[in-house]
Amino acid sequence: MKTFKLPDLGEGLPEAEIVEWHVKVGDTVEADQVVVSVETAKAIVDVPSPEAGTIAKLYGEPGDIIHTGEPLLAFEGEGGDSGTVVGELKTSGKEKGKAGQDQFIVGAAPSSKRARANRATPGVRTLAERLGVSLEQIKGRGPGGLITNDDVHRQASHQKKLGDAELLRGTRRTMAKNMAQSHAQVVPVSIFEDVDIDAWKKGTDITMRLVQAIGAACEACPELNCWFDGDNLTRRLLEEVHVGIAVDTPYGLFVPVLRDITHRNLKDLRKGLENLREAVATRKIPSKEMQGATITLSNFGTMTGQYANPVIIPPQVAIIGSGSIRDKVVPVDGKPVIRPVLPLSLTFDHRAATGGEASRFLGAMIEALSKP
Repeated sequence: MKTFKLPDLGEGLPEAEIVEWHVKVGDTVEADQVVVSVETAKAIVDVPSPEAGTIAKLYGEPGDIIHTGEPLLAFEGEGGDSGTVVGELKTSGKEKGKAGQDQFIVGAAPSSKRARANRATPGVRTLAERLGVSLEQIKGRGPGGLITNDDVHRQASHQKKLGDAELLRGTRRTMAKNMAQSHAQVVPVSIFEDVDIDAWKKGTDITMRLVQAIGAACEACPELNCWFDGDNLTRRLLEEVHVGIAVDTPYGLFVPVLRDITHRNLKDLRKGLENLREAVATRKIPSKEMQGATITLSNFGTMTGQYANPVIIPPQVAIIGSGSIRDKVVPVDGKPVIRPVLPLSLTFDHRAATGGEASRFLGAMIEALSKP
């Protein structure tokens, strides 16, 4: 048999989830015929066959995770591997049929799901697999930390009481990885302030005002419109401002990018944001539209909350959080007055920016937002 391995799907994505097979064993396919749809952290992609032939074997089922370079399918006949180079990979227009699964190395025996770092005999591993117990969750009580049958049964009983754990899938799984990466790499500091927006006209587009204020602040203090490389301790100040807009969905958090905000008018920016949100809602957003942000806005105040410590995703160095607008008593000319107030939160990576730079940035945002 000749093995076709999962090709490089681009953008440094190391894995993909099988969404739907378009062929079955015994089918004859042509070169460039779509054989499977897979979902990466960015989009659903249709993978074409690298050659014509008859399908001898499919590695994995919908929901399984497969890594770049691992077997995807096999053709009948003799010869070497078909490799990982194929024709054009196209983003699928259809919505995802089901969410992703936790990591599973396709093409290996089912035992590849098992933790190899934990010490256990083959019999104990077999028991754990039969009972659906992860050895990674068990602290062995046998000699030298060896996991025993009793340990496995004890864990199985505990899991039964708790019910089955939900595997993080698809976008939610990607979010968990990104948050862990941020926690490991970023040195975050947050500052907070309120903006008196009494001068705003009725019906003001809040999100667009925030986007424009970010643009003004980036021009006044460009140190926060920056990409930082923590490994090499280098930073790159960026001229164009591309704002990632956090969008909450039932599938998890998406952050499409509103590009070049300082050179676009309000109407164009609003239309661009609507197009991005629609693409996110229908799961048809191209992966390139969620890349290249230079700074991020989390407008969590559309739901609830005043202040937050938003999480920075490297290589960015700053994220702005906008809280819920509410009436507050503020001093005006020495007298208490009720005014509408917009809470702002700014989290910045203190490795790349100083407290003074962050404070000036937030001050520039406040100045821009305070205007009519």
